[in-house]
Amino acid sequence: MKTYREYQPRQGFLLPPSPLDWLPADHLAYFILETVAQLDLSRITSYYERERRGFPPHDPRMMTALLLYAYCVGVPSSRKIETCTHEDIAFRVLAGNTHPDHTYISEFRRIHLDALAALFVQVLKLCQRMGLVKLGVVALDGTKLKANASKHKAMSLARMKEEQARLEKKVAELLAAAEAADAQEDAQYGRGRRGDELPEELRHAQSRLERIRAAQAELLAEAAAQAEEKQESQSEDAQTAAVLDEMARIESASNLRHDKKESPDSDDDSDSDSDDEPRPPLQPGELPTNRIPVDKHGTPKDSAQRNFTDADSRIMIDKGAFVQAYNGHLAVDSEHQIIVAAALSNQAPDAEYFIPMLDRVLAGCAQIPEAVLADAGFFSDANVRRAQARGVDVYIAPARTPHGEKEPLPDGKEPCKSPMKEAMREKLQSEPGDALYRRRKAIVEPVNGQIKSRGLGKLSLRGLPKARAEWSLIALSHNLLKLHKARRVQRQSPPHGPAGADRAVRRGLDP
Repeated sequence: MKTYREYQPRQGFLLPPSPLDWLPADHLAYFILETVAQLDLSRITSYYERERRGFPPHDPRMMTALLLYAYCVGVPSSRKIETCTHEDIAFRVLAGNTHPDHTYISEFRRIHLDALAALFVQVLKLCQRMGLVKLGVVALDGTKLKANASKHKAMSLARMKEEQARLEKKVAELLAAAEAADAQEDAQYGRGRRGDELPEELRHAQSRLERIRAAQAELLAEAAAQAEEKQESQSEDAQTAAVLDEMARIESASNLRHDKKESPDSDDDSDSDSDDEPRPPLQPGELPTNRIPVDKHGTPKDSAQRNFTDADSRIMIDKGAFVQAYNGHLAVDSEHQIIVAAALSNQAPDAEYFIPMLDRVLAGCAQIPEAVLADAGFFSDANVRRAQARGVDVYIAPARTPHGEKEPLPDGKEPCKSPMKEAMREKLQSEPGDALYRRRKAIVEPVNGQIKSRGLGKLSLRGLPKARAEWSLIALSHNLLKLHKARRVQRQSPPHGPAGADRAVRRGLDP
C-alpha cells in the first residue's frame, strides 16, 4: 500500500509559531519591515502624538509597511488589503497578525498621503547608498494612467449646453404632465393626496440638470481664475520673480557641478570649502496643470471638458484609443532602472514637464547627470537652452520618427527655422549621439511596463493632488522592488575579504 507524508490540516500547534518562520528569509515582506525601520516617519507619527484621547490607533510603522508592500505587489485597494491580512501570509506577517479595517486603511492613506509620497526621496537616498544610482545616463518618458473615472462621464461645454436645453425642456414637460395628473386625480379623488413624491424620471432629469449646471459654473470659475493668474503672471513683478527663480536654479545647478569637480574620488577630507556656509539646495518649480481653452474674452470654449466623477482628469489618446487619464512622467537612471524623479500631469503634452522633471532629478540626487535622453514630446528650444544653462547634456529628438529610424537631414533647399532644432538633429545624427539616444527606450520604457504589469496602470485616487501623491507611491514601490532585488543578490554573493565587507557596510548593504 502506498504511504504518504503526514497531512493533518486541522492539527493545532504544540508551541506558539514565530511569524519569522512563515516566509523565506529573503522575502519582500521582511525587507519592507527592515526598510520602514530605517525611514523617518515623524511626519506621520506626530499626527497621533498631538491627540491622546480615544482608543489607541494601529502602529503607524505597521500601516506604512502594509501600504508600501501592497503597492509593491499591485494591491492598492483598501478592501483587498484587509482581505489579504486574513488570507495572505505576507500581509499577515506585516500586520502583526492583526486585521485593520479597510476604512481605517483608507483613512490612514488619505490623512498621510503627502507624507507617504514624500518617502520617495528617502528610498531614493537608500538606493544611492547601495550604489544603485550612478546618474550617468537618465531617460525621461511619459505614460498615460487611467483615472478612476469613466470617459463616458465626461462632457464638453458644447454638449453641456445641448444637454441642458434638452433636460430643461424635458423637466418642464414632466412637471406639466405631473400637474395635469394631479389636477385629474384631485377632481376624481379629492385633495387628500400628498403630492410630494416626484416621478423617478423627473428626479433623474433634475439631478442630471443640476450636475450639468454645477459643471458649467466650475468651468466658468476656473476660466476666471486662469485669466486672473495670467494677468498676474504678465505683471512686471511676476516676470522679475520668474527670472530670479530661474537664475537661482541655474546657480544651484552650477554649485552641483562645482562640488562634483572639487570633491575627490577618495575618502580623504577636503579642507578647501570646510569653512564655507552650505549652499542652498535646488528648489524645483511648481508643476504645470492643464488649462481649459478660452476665447479672447476669457470665456471657456465649447471644447472645454469636465468629467463628473473626477473633474481633474482629462480625455487623452493612448495607443490610438481615447481614455480618461492622467499623464505620468518618470526619470529613470540607466544603471539599475531606479526612478530618480516622478511627476504627474492632467495635460497630454509633455514639453512643459521637461525642466520641472530635470530640476527634480538634480534636487533629489544632488548631482548633475552625464546625459539626459527624452523623446520628441519634450523638445522645445527653451527646454534645450534651459537644460544647457544648468550644465546638462541633453539628447531630445526634434521630431517624431518610427522606432529604429533616423530623422532625415534637411536638403538645404529650405532655410532652417530653428537653429537649436537643427543643432540637435545633427547631434543625434552623429555616431556617438545616435548610439546614446538608442538607449532611451531600453532604460525608461521597461519601467513603465513593469509598473503596469503589477496592475498599477490605473490610479485608485481621484483629483490631481491625490493622483500625484499616488503616482509617487507607485514610483516608490518600484524602487523598493529594485532595492530588494539588489539586497538579495548582495546576500547571495557577499563581498570577499575585510576590505570588501567594510565597503559594503559603508554603502548600506548590510542590515
